[in-house]
Amino acid sequence: MGKKPLRRRYEMVYRIYVEKKQGLTAEADALRNDIVNLLGIKGLTGLRLLNRYDAEQLDKDLFDYCTKTVFSEPQLDDLREEIPTDGAAVFAVEYLPGQFDQRANSAAECIQIISKQERPLIKTAKVYVLYGNLSREDVEEIKKYLINPVESREASLDAFDTLDVKYEIPTEVATVEGFCEMDEAALAAYIKDMGLAMDLDDIKVCQKYFLSEQRDPTITEIKMIDTYWSDHCRHTTFQTTIDSIKFEDATLQAAYNEYLATREAIGRTKPINLMDMGTIVAKFLKKEGKLDKLDESEEINACTVKIDVDVEGKTEKWLLLFKNETHNHPTEIEPFGGAATCVGGAIRDPLSGRSYVYAAMRVTGAGNPLTPVSETLRGKLPQRKIVTTAAAGYSSYGNQIGLATGQVDELYHEGYVAKRMEIGAVIAAAPAENVRRERPIDSDIVILLGGRTGRDGCGGATGSSKSHTLESLESCGAEVQKGNAPEERKLQRLFRNPEASKLIKRCNDFGAGGVSVAIGELADGLEIDLNAVPKKYDGLDGTELAISESQERMAVVVAAEDVARFKELAYAENLEATVVAKVTEKPYLVMHWNGKEIVNISRAFLDSNGAEKHIDITPDAPKPFAKEIPTDFKKGYLALAQDLNVCSKRGLSERFDSTIGAGTVLMPFGGKNQKTPIQAMVNKVSVEKKDTTTCSLMAWGYNPFIAENSPYHSAYLAVVESVAKLVATGAKFEDVYLSFQEYFEKPMKDGKRWGKPLAALLGAFMAQKGLEIAAIGGKDSMSGTFEHIDVPPTLVSFAVTTDSIKNIISPEFKSEGHQVVLLKPEYDKEGLPTAESLKKLFDVVTGLMREGKVAAAYTPTYGGVAEAVLKMTMGNDIGFTYADGVSMDDIFGYTYGAFVLELTGDAEVGTLLGTTGGKAIVCGGESIALEEIFAAYENKLEEIYPMHTAAEEKKEIPAFTAKAEGISYHAKAAVAKPRVLIPVFPGTNCEFDSAKAVERAGAEANIFVINNLSAAGIADSIDRFAKEVKQAQTIFIPGGFSGGDEPDGSGKFITAFFRNPEIKEAVTAHLKEKDGLMIGICNGFQALIKLGLVPYGEIIDTDETCPTLSYNTISRHQSKIVRVRVATEKSPWLTNVKAGDIFSVPISHGEGRILAEDKLVQELAAKGQILTQYVDENGLPTNDIQFNPNGSTYAIEGLISPDGRVLGKMGHAERIGDGLYQNVAGNYDMKLFKSMVEYFK
Repeated sequence: MGKKPLRRRYEMVYRIYVEKKQGLTAEADALRNDIVNLLGIKGLTGLRLLNRYDAEQLDKDLFDYCTKTVFSEPQLDDLREEIPTDGAAVFAVEYLPGQFDQRANSAAECIQIISKQERPLIKTAKVYVLYGNLSREDVEEIKKYLINPVESREASLDAFDTLDVKYEIPTEVATVEGFCEMDEAALAAYIKDMGLAMDLDDIKVCQKYFLSEQRDPTITEIKMIDTYWSDHCRHTTFQTTIDSIKFEDATLQAAYNEYLATREAIGRTKPINLMDMGTIVAKFLKKEGKLDKLDESEEINACTVKIDVDVEGKTEKWLLLFKNETHNHPTEIEPFGGAATCVGGAIRDPLSGRSYVYAAMRVTGAGNPLTPVSETLRGKLPQRKIVTTAAAGYSSYGNQIGLATGQVDELYHEGYVAKRMEIGAVIAAAPAENVRRERPIDSDIVILLGGRTGRDGCGGATGSSKSHTLESLESCGAEVQKGNAPEERKLQRLFRNPEASKLIKRCNDFGAGGVSVAIGELADGLEIDLNAVPKKYDGLDGTELAISESQERMAVVVAAEDVARFKELAYAENLEATVVAKVTEKPYLVMHWNGKEIVNISRAFLDSNGAEKHIDITPDAPKPFAKEIPTDFKKGYLALAQDLNVCSKRGLSERFDSTIGAGTVLMPFGGKNQKTPIQAMVNKVSVEKKDTTTCSLMAWGYNPFIAENSPYHSAYLAVVESVAKLVATGAKFEDVYLSFQEYFEKPMKDGKRWGKPLAALLGAFMAQKGLEIAAIGGKDSMSGTFEHIDVPPTLVSFAVTTDSIKNIISPEFKSEGHQVVLLKPEYDKEGLPTAESLKKLFDVVTGLMREGKVAAAYTPTYGGVAEAVLKMTMGNDIGFTYADGVSMDDIFGYTYGAFVLELTGDAEVGTLLGTTGGKAIVCGGESIALEEIFAAYENKLEEIYPMHTAAEEKKEIPAFTAKAEGISYHAKAAVAKPRVLIPVFPGTNCEFDSAKAVERAGAEANIFVINNLSAAGIADSIDRFAKEVKQAQTIFIPGGFSGGDEPDGSGKFITAFFRNPEIKEAVTAHLKEKDGLMIGICNGFQALIKLGLVPYGEIIDTDETCPTLSYNTISRHQSKIVRVRVATEKSPWLTNVKAGDIFSVPISHGEGRILAEDKLVQELAAKGQILTQYVDENGLPTNDIQFNPNGSTYAIEGLISPDGRVLGKMGHAERIGDGLYQNVAGNYDMKLFKSMVEYFK
């Protein structure tokens, strides 16, 4: 026989099925519940869910080892070779080819860390096993509910021969033969055939250009021009020239006249269009010298202003950047990926400005999520599914990248059934000296950083610019992308490094339009080599390489001599950096592929934005918008508490990490109950190593129910609302900046439809001009139409400013017996607060606050004074009695721009609204118990966004106490400044907070980035890390989402790394011979327990008897402040606390539930190895979900090793600092790091 080829040993595809053990099947149980109750398929008696993994290009021994360490965990999962069918209906679901699969990706990365060889091929699917008396139709209905055809498809149940896809490799792109000869009919047909977003006028402009170049275009050129000129990229609607406007009323006419006068005042002669109306105030104020802190440049990153930051007593010059972004269309058709890439896209803009993005808010719009699934419009996903899946997507991405999400709200209006609204707004900052902005010169080099190009983002820009019908929804698959947050986190880290940041002359993020736009906008003349662009897989042609948008990428311009150093810095952050283009003198955009020039277009032509568009507008007159006032106080108040736009959104908001970055000044919900929602998001400006007292504030304003009657009044009031919220939170009304989010129906060529954005922009213009503040940025989306339904005319105002943390005020009532007053501006005949009276009122309110006379403040919005008072009572259970003479109008009507103030003493201001105290809301003879109204308020959306879990056992839990009498903890060798080694894995996001906490305690932090770009990178990282362990006194595994908490479980990436023989050996010596310490918080604790380091004190192969951490019982991420009681003193980490001490600590996790056998818990308690327990307001350990966020057994929050040197806990003890969490009182510092430093003294 002849010799076999060498590759044989890898030619097997191995398959394994993984199922959660009995009692841990929450995901499957929830699905069964949905199918029975939402779809009404009562015959379904059981549902099992299996994860299927197929693996190739690895040997059998490695695969077998990985079945228990990567694909599953013995404590949580059962492994199966076959699908258990026993007469059940079975089907499997997989992602469409080209969609990013984080589970498969993380599994492959984990296996590579174990093998240190090439990364294997992994493919995943979900297998559903359905039991019961089900008809064929039932099974089809269930498939339809579970499979979103935009991202996934039914998978075959057969075994694969191979996972290695052989792609057809294209070699050239076609020329559009005869393009220059086409007549109008042929051009119109070509637009339709190619699915282009441009219109006939645009394509004629193209034809004229190519005639002048004496050639036909390539398909790449046509597609690229189509992208450049899409509404998404060039704001076609906003740039359309307005030829005439016919008003029906005096109000809009007067506002328009004021706009014309303002144009004249600054000598503006460019055509009148919506863009000009939106931006004119900024130009006007600049001319008057009032916007001197605006930071302007040729770069287009995000709104940027110059600020002063107080860094430990010294004033430093910084830039503050903010940006709002919508992802309405993608989220409507694929809610998880759409919402995830919404926040990913919002982050990339300020990030491209070389700033560190540290906080976000999310404002969304939906139809009623309680609508029965059976009433869903054909071709649409149910609202309930959209809102819950989008919340999961946005929070998954934001939580992974490490963004404090300080405010989450959702508006409900039937118009958003046409198309969901998904807004992410972010805030960022950087030292001014880190940002250099220079015009690129001939010979400069363009480097592409981060993610690779795939097919999943083709047509994103043009797709979001189209209005949609049933047919178009079916074919949108390629336009939706999945986010990869750990990759974007690496970019955040690289750009935070001043050395890297200072090498960048200009930067652009990869948004819509991919390489062609991101790199194309960097300089007038460019030569791009498409063969150099890194690809996710083969088979992409030149056109796809040119226009596919991909998420986590940046294009940066550096000088030729800086390329080598920049690539080194990128590699140190585990980032791919590739030279893809060079800047040229000649102002042409040229792209080469396979040795041919497939694009060669003049910059002037690209920038012309196609044919000039024209419109005549005939706006409707505003309709009255006053609120309906209830006649019965009690009924009206209870109805308001259950109004979808007032009721509790806490179950939604708590999915989002609100404390990462250790800079959160106000928690999203305040008071001892954490139930009063804040009105503005407040965060310390993120300073990497030192502390600051400077904070940023951001607030939003908009009411769709005013907007549907009058876009003009609604936009004016949106500006007022957003600014008043800043003032109510303690900020002074100066240096306030705005950014608008416009979202309107597709205007077509209809003058009435165009009237809505026109009226809204005029309203916003009048508010800006009057208050002398300006919108310095914004985002428009003009495609909110589905067949015959339109979104309400939406203009959301975001207001931003900075102040000192000592001036911040929160809205919950602080104590009983306080007077509460209402201060109102003057309203004009239109019912709008006048700008002059608002400015005076803002000064009065700020004055009272700065004199210490205000305990709490709230500016009434949608629900008027009634909503303000209701929400102020919740945080601390302090009731309220309305004063005599306060009318139902005063209580329930709109009073935008007014302030409800709880005074600390007597002050002669405003009108008396009432007095705090008691356990009810009282008016005249009527009284509503707080308990009753709170229940109505919290239960309304409980089935959509749960806050409570079913069957909470109310059994008594013992409080453990272990004293350390007579033990003193000291290391053998003293070290003045202990070295703390902090590993950073792909997905780690708490390393900055962790380093800051240990350095503040007097230790030295050493952040170590693990590189897994290649087998060699991994081997090198393992080698270097083992050496670093020998130099360190403490190893600190920080929180985050290593590998995105995949495959289906947390910490697997870290455990794979620590199980490497060299590292295992170094860690064992560190603990056993060197007296070293080790700590893991959150994701770090998940790794410690799964390695056996807690509670056993060494790295072992765990089995099903070992304790572990699993999914929270509420089946979602939890983020809030909890209280923990110290249960032991037997550790060097605890020398500054006593057993029984109670600390408040921020938590943020989805898998924090400790599972352990009772017998083991008793043994650990006896040995003093239980670190802390979650306790209620009386200090008693509890199962109550409000206090024990994950349902942990015996309410355990953390564990230690037998000798106390290894400590693991879920709560983020490192998220400490001065002036944080001001609306949730508590003692936050457990002094862990102080104790650690003293141990080595």
